[in-house]
Amino acid sequence: MKKTLAPIALVMTATTVFAQKTDTTKVQNITEVIINQTKKYKNENAFAVSKLNLKDIENPQVYNSIPKIILKDQVSTNFKNVLTNATGITRLWESTSRGGDGAEYYTMRGFSTQSRLVNGMASFNNGGLDPANIENIDVIKGPAGTLYGGTLVSYGGLVNIQTKKPYETFGGEINYITGTHALNRVTLDVNAPVAKGLYARLNGAVHSENSFQDAGFNKSYFLAPSLKYVASEKLTFLVNTEFKNNETANAPMIFLSRYAPLSFSGIDLFEKSYKKSYTSNNLTTSNPSFSMQSQMIYKLSDQWTSQTQFSSSSSKAMGYYQYLYDDSNGDTFTRYLSKSNSETLATGIQQNFIGDFNLGNMRNRLVVGLDYLNTQVINNDSEWRGFGTVSLVNQTDVMLNPATGNYENTALTTQAADHQLLDAKVTPATTESNIKSAYFSNVLNLLPELSAMVSLRVDNFSGKPTQWSTEEIKNETYFSPKFGLVYQPVLNKLSIFANYMNGFQYVDPSVAVDQNTNEKIISYFDPERANQWEVGAKANLIAGKLSLTASYYDIRVSNKIMPDPANQNLSVQGGKVYSKGFEFSAVGNPVEGLNIIAGYSQNKSETTEGDPTYVGLRPEEAGPETLVNFWANYKIPHGILQNLAAGFGLNYAGEHKTLNRHGYGTFILPQYTVMNAMIGYFPERYSIALKLDNLTNKKYFSGWSTVTPQKLRTLSLSLGFSF
Repeated sequence: MKKTLAPIALVMTATTVFAQKTDTTKVQNITEVIINQTKKYKNENAFAVSKLNLKDIENPQVYNSIPKIILKDQVSTNFKNVLTNATGITRLWESTSRGGDGAEYYTMRGFSTQSRLVNGMASFNNGGLDPANIENIDVIKGPAGTLYGGTLVSYGGLVNIQTKKPYETFGGEINYITGTHALNRVTLDVNAPVAKGLYARLNGAVHSENSFQDAGFNKSYFLAPSLKYVASEKLTFLVNTEFKNNETANAPMIFLSRYAPLSFSGIDLFEKSYKKSYTSNNLTTSNPSFSMQSQMIYKLSDQWTSQTQFSSSSSKAMGYYQYLYDDSNGDTFTRYLSKSNSETLATGIQQNFIGDFNLGNMRNRLVVGLDYLNTQVINNDSEWRGFGTVSLVNQTDVMLNPATGNYENTALTTQAADHQLLDAKVTPATTESNIKSAYFSNVLNLLPELSAMVSLRVDNFSGKPTQWSTEEIKNETYFSPKFGLVYQPVLNKLSIFANYMNGFQYVDPSVAVDQNTNEKIISYFDPERANQWEVGAKANLIAGKLSLTASYYDIRVSNKIMPDPANQNLSVQGGKVYSKGFEFSAVGNPVEGLNIIAGYSQNKSETTEGDPTYVGLRPEEAGPETLVNFWANYKIPHGILQNLAAGFGLNYAGEHKTLNRHGYGTFILPQYTVMNAMIGYFPERYSIALKLDNLTNKKYFSGWSTVTPQKLRTLSLSLGFSF
């Protein structure tokens, strides 16, 4: 067990400690014992969710927290597996590694989202995220635009990663995982005092794994050095950096046709080609990325703390990007190829003043903040070129040879790809946005058992859509409110809550080519808007060892951008989407040695206005209507078998309408249940664990107008040593 809490956790407890005028170290140690022993899977006080010192039962918002110990118990080697522990979230798209939006796409409460927040600040990534530096993941539900703005979140929620922070004693861990598909992964975590008040921590990972299909691989190198400097009792500095370089050969996305009636009646043909990648290990993409975050925490008084943060991130996409597009004949797909060369940049500055004070007999917990975010997408990708035709019926991949007039097997080599792209033009394009924001959020205790949250954000947006146009986006200002009520009939054990939340998304101008004049058409849009109301209850049972949350939400989105029915290359504004649903989650340590995390969600979504192609139907980004997640881990606490552990879990997803459009048809990805199991031995200094994922070797698919096979059964062996 660590000797101290992470610095952010210190900030969370500091206000309470100062108000009570008790010894910080004693409270800190007591808090850590509760978190790490009694509530192993439960994060009682998630500061990043509200930027305030609020317990879960006091918060009118719903969220799921996934601590790093779950990653160890489940032998997790990728970000997707970690997020399967959150209620009501599932992956739509794998990482494509392309520029701008190459990271994984998930769906939550009926809307797609990507992970773009690290320690509450913007951090973009065009490839897969490495879990080696994760301390905790907060999956925050609903349109949370009030605290996080309109470019980093979706209407269904957001994913915020809290990184590991240095602590005050020497310690660390080294871990090795090997397994199916030539999996080899080494992680290192070392923490050490450097000088008086100065502490350093280094996390790193080397990962290599082949695809379960006939081609494809992922190789990455990750390094995350961080520093903590305690300048005085009042002043602390934190610096966190992450360097990653990964090279992947991704299977191309298989897109169903959006322009002709659906020609496939079922999943059979796709199951037939389940292990076909339709790529080669020659066509790769690399995603070098860098991020740096610095933080200054200053205790202004017993009631007030200042938090100043700066962040900068860069993510590149270099290499070949390809996809397969439906030829609408029930058989063949054409491969399209482009050469990627793009970079996504983000720079942010944030200042928070966090208070915990009384006005009369009423307690106030208040955050007042200023935020600035600059983002740039620099695109030097080539034009698209056709590169072979894939037949699902015949299991062939052929291309016309102009010299002979015959069809031959497509040569998936860099030489052949470069030859095909020889005349593909590169038109440089840069998109830039600037967002200046101010916000506040206050939780007022009207009574010990009754509290109200009032929050408001104001954003000023400006930018440059593309260097194809000299016109800049005009300055626009928007407001985002949030309100919440919490009543605790039984203090700290049962709460009933309600919230109203607002969210918005800035929409980049769309660029299309007029098919008649061949001129570029740039369309500008107002932000989309989302409003949510939600009611629910939270309970702490069995002396606080088990936490339950149940809620019903209603989200309505207006001003939605949708394809132009008259020209699918263009977009129009004015669509409306309605999403409602129920969620239930449970997390805790109900009996000694047993930890569980589980959830159930049911979502109903419908496009109510806009493009008649979609009106009255479930949006394709909404994913399955029903999702279930469950994981239980039992570690024998006493006796001759002490420290022997076993875990079992499952994830269920209902049918998913990956393509769902009037005039084109509906293609359904079947429901599935994937089960996983682990057995291990976890004494204090070392660990050994054997994990079997997808026990039944289930064939299942994900997608978003696409059909993507998922991993079959895999076996992993983990060996760890702590010092």
